[in-house]
Amino acid sequence: MIPPTIPDLVARASGRPFLGKHLTMARGAHGDVALVRLTDFELTSAYEPIFDISVHALAQSLSSDAEMWIVSATSWASRRSRSGSTTRRSICSRPSTVLPTNDQELVALDRMSRALHAINFFGAQRHGLLFLRVHERLLKSVKYDHGRHFSSVLISFGLNPSRIVIELPAAAVAHKTFLGYLTKSYQHYGFKVAGNLSNAGQILSVSDTARLDFLKMDAAIALRDATVKPLVGYASRLRIPLIFNRVMDEPQFEALQQYDVRFVQGPLFNAHYHDRAA
Repeated sequence: MIPPTIPDLVARASGRPFLGKHLTMARGAHGDVALVRLTDFELTSAYEPIFDISVHALAQSLSSDAEMWIVSATSWASRRSRSGSTTRRSICSRPSTVLPTNDQELVALDRMSRALHAINFFGAQRHGLLFLRVHERLLKSVKYDHGRHFSSVLISFGLNPSRIVIELPAAAVAHKTFLGYLTKSYQHYGFKVAGNLSNAGQILSVSDTARLDFLKMDAAIALRDATVKPLVGYASRLRIPLIFNRVMDEPQFEALQQYDVRFVQGPLFNAHYHDRAA
């Protein structure tokens, strides 16, 4: 079977009321990707690599798709002024300027953003897994069957949910019972699940009742709190891959390497990946 292209997937999305209204192909120099057009904003996808550094040296990993996953880092919003000019910013860094305050609208935007990232990822025939964040307010607004809607959308597009990792926010990971329910629900609908840790102690919420597929931890916080070594050891006992993200510079990366860290992600590696992708 010939894999669908981005235009193919945009065409398939046109039959869905909310997606069909806002999802379209970009124009001009970046006309080969999909975007979402809202009243004042255009949303596009930005991707960030996750590298396995245990098999190869960093330089080798940076040139090896086999040792890399792709994570959808954020939705980028371009704000259109009356003059037609645009200002590009990250939703994550400036949420108050983009995200709606109404929960129903937020759920719709969050779902649409994940569909957009999936279309741009799979339609470009990228390899590996796609990590997608889910907003904390969506988790609270949707009462049950988390993952059912997104799974049905992907399957209708001919895409496989098993190549998508749903990233749960730290607030969800902190509640052991809720974490167990969310993990089982998303996995039931075919997804893998990653949990973000706000501190090392949250790893204790992870157990057989919440069998996460991945864990993520801010590298700077772990290094500051001297918890890299115990985190690596505990994650190893759980047999859950631990990813240290937001690695900003070489000193942080060198410090992590002292503790047999395997998976890394962050701004330090992004320029290498985008240079190669270009």
